[in-house]
Amino acid sequence: MPNLVKIPLFFGIMIYLTWLAWTTGSSLLKWSAYLALGYLWMGIVTFMHDATHNTLFRKPWKNWVFGIISMVPLMASFIAFKDDHMEHHRYNRSPKDPDAFTMGKRGVLDFVAFYGYIVAGALLSFVHFNFIYPVQRFNARKWGIHLFETLLKIACYWALLAWAQQHGVLGKTLEVWLVPVFVFSVFNSIRFIAEHYETPWNQGQLTGSRTVTSNPLHSFFWNNINWHIGHHIYPTVPWYNLIELHKLMKPAIEAEGAIVDKSYTGVFLRALARGPESEQRLEQMLAKRRLAEA
Repeated sequence: MPNLVKIPLFFGIMIYLTWLAWTTGSSLLKWSAYLALGYLWMGIVTFMHDATHNTLFRKPWKNWVFGIISMVPLMASFIAFKDDHMEHHRYNRSPKDPDAFTMGKRGVLDFVAFYGYIVAGALLSFVHFNFIYPVQRFNARKWGIHLFETLLKIACYWALLAWAQQHGVLGKTLEVWLVPVFVFSVFNSIRFIAEHYETPWNQGQLTGSRTVTSNPLHSFFWNNINWHIGHHIYPTVPWYNLIELHKLMKPAIEAEGAIVDKSYTGVFLRALARGPESEQRLEQMLAKRRLAEA
């Protein structure tokens, strides 16, 4: 029921904002709508994230349908994201974690990858999930699903752009579509980095994740993804139970010294200032944090 209420609500708000951006003559209203659309895309992606764990709907095929369709406007492969995400959970904050690009030797390429993701996360995700990850990891079955998704996206894009070209609104259509996607990618980078940056390396799921208590607005619109420690320990708990799960896990979180911060902005600004991680530098940062807390 929480999904059946919130998913139509979110899509309804996004349709209205798209209409507003399309029709308004005010630049302020238009760019406010783009900002809000990017913010709400983060909510849709967190629904999609639950679909990767088959917790959005009871029947697995419904999770697949939602995941594939919701990723069409974002130009990413659902099966690639799902496969990558399962590997991330399996090997969280370890050398085998496919999402641990923030950890390295602090060489030139580490800095390029780290800051490149913040600036151009949508483009890098497009390349990674559509090309690099499938080539590296997919078997014949997964390639079949991936190619089906690719053909579906191509058909949707062709139909949309052909319509826009025919009606002389191609530039306007691309703006209304792609500007919110870029805004979303920035929000997504902030969230993604905050979830694991400067948490203990290769020490398990509980301490290798960060919960950001943030504020009720983020929790509502981003479907409690900020309560992230509990999600990594119990990934099949749906989004609407993650706050209650955190309360139940609080003694274990405190006993293990797992990291709970108050602000996405605070974590992100520290990450911007400090750049990519290395194991030696991480140990120094964690020691300073433990000393400050003590």
